[in-house]
Amino acid sequence: MNVLQEQVQQAADELVASGRERGLQVAVYQDGAQVVDVVAGIADPETGRPVTADTPFYNFSIGKGATATVAHLLAERGLFGYDTPVAELWPEFGAHGKGGVTVRHVLTHTAGVPGVPLDTTPEDVCRWETMVAALENAELWWEPGTKVGYHAYTFGFLVGEIVRRVTGKPISQVLREEIGEPLGVARELYFGMPAAEHHRLARLEDAPVDMSAFADMPDDLPMFKAGPMSLMPTAALGSRPDYLTADIPAGGKTTARAIARMYAALLGEVDGVRLISPERLREATAVAVSGPDEVFGMPSAWGLGYAIGRPDSSPDQTPAVFGMAGAGGSAAYADTATGVTVAITKNLLTNDFDTVTVIGDIVAKSVSR
Repeated sequence: MNVLQEQVQQAADELVASGRERGLQVAVYQDGAQVVDVVAGIADPETGRPVTADTPFYNFSIGKGATATVAHLLAERGLFGYDTPVAELWPEFGAHGKGGVTVRHVLTHTAGVPGVPLDTTPEDVCRWETMVAALENAELWWEPGTKVGYHAYTFGFLVGEIVRRVTGKPISQVLREEIGEPLGVARELYFGMPAAEHHRLARLEDAPVDMSAFADMPDDLPMFKAGPMSLMPTAALGSRPDYLTADIPAGGKTTARAIARMYAALLGEVDGVRLISPERLREATAVAVSGPDEVFGMPSAWGLGYAIGRPDSSPDQTPAVFGMAGAGGSAAYADTATGVTVAITKNLLTNDFDTVTVIGDIVAKSVSR
């Protein structure tokens, strides 16, 4: 066992023993090879089923990294360019003044359509045609490209419908055929997960949250206009059978090693598979936009579909890191400077990235070069 594996395993065990986590996975790749494969804790508290390396977790927003990767694969094949207007591929989307929105705007969260109707239900989110129609009927919050704001749900459906229009296939099928199967992780990386596979998932739990902070927030905050509270990420929402089965490319069902392997195949070859060219990687992971997020208010920096910087740091501190973190405290990212990819998946939904910090610091100290 290598030293880094031992260090990460010890940290994971301590996080579980302390009660800060229930169950988790950590996977680290460097230069195309897996160097850490750690599991700890319980996948299902009711049965005592332990977490194993092939236990999928529902991870809010981590799936956006896979969504963006699918887009880059298709751009690499010439099916569209980053500056292609979305309405050229999907004419109905151009309604209500949205004809100027480009694929680049979508990938950088500057498209100006960050919200879903406030009467949207979880059942609606599970119906692709309903969400596509909502985007076609949406009006711009801002002129495309002039502001940045997290498109929490709409990002996945925008990219997913673009993918469907140019390939004739649902994005879940493209993910499986173009990423999951070539990398050998087709049963560990999903958007829509077949119901017959649900028994393999880790069971989500909500960590205690102090709701008093929400009571002090004004009702007119943009985040409250971007979607109903019923769509806020919770264990109940992420455990719904219809949510797990549906194609919702704003999130994903994945193991740590599957999503880390995908990022490794962006950086270079993994068992002979490289997903995109070095030139496209440089373009996709350079800072494309930055500024205050119009929806959530925090500073933000985006490449083409990937957040820039480690989830617990700023882009200035970790400019070579790109990836996606998710509500609940999971994250997956890659570092172009070190050739390292890291994924942390867990089933206790916390409102911080403390576990990412603990694990990420151990890895960064070990592999810096």
